[in-house]
Amino acid sequence: MADPDKNGQLPEEKEKPATRPRRRRGAAEASPPAETKATPPSDAPEAPRAPKRAELSDRARALLVARDILDDRRPAFVRQAAHRYWRIGRDESWRRPRGLQSKQRRHYGYRSRIVRIGYRSPAAVRGLTPAGFRPVVIATREELSSLEPKSQAAVIARTVGTRRRLVLEEEARRLGIRVLNPIVVPEEEES
Repeated sequence: MADPDKNGQLPEEKEKPATRPRRRRGAAEASPPAETKATPPSDAPEAPRAPKRAELSDRARALLVARDILDDRRPAFVRQAAHRYWRIGRDESWRRPRGLQSKQRRHYGYRSRIVRIGYRSPAAVRGLTPAGFRPVVIATREELSSLEPKSQAAVIARTVGTRRRLVLEEEARRLGIRVLNPIVVPEEEES
């Protein structure tokens, strides 16, 4: 049995200080009560919804699947002395081995693979997002309105401030253009 403290209480009988339950950041905004959600008036024309996937041909969709398979098969291209020096292996950069006696340059089987053009993804889908959109960096409304919503998606430039970014996101929502790096996630995309 434990010894009582100076007040004569046993350790398990001590009162614990009252603590508030911890809330996750953004938990209150994530699920507001149903009656507080604003519903648009039925007279207002509804803005086109941004597509979740790009409209691609059957061939392009098959090439996207093939690109995923190739990404899984592609080896990690490791520089020649990456295991020896942290400064070489830390950022996964690539430099071709040029030494005359380099075993990696001479393709010895126990050395890691060298970057070759055959490891590239198919040209028709190179640079597309996994959903099939071609990302386009935008900074103004004019650039945003020139996008094709079915095949291109907007990436708001990093030099755009928060105030103008929110305006661009609202404009993209009105035009039905998908934004790949939004601050505000629309309600239908949250789940």
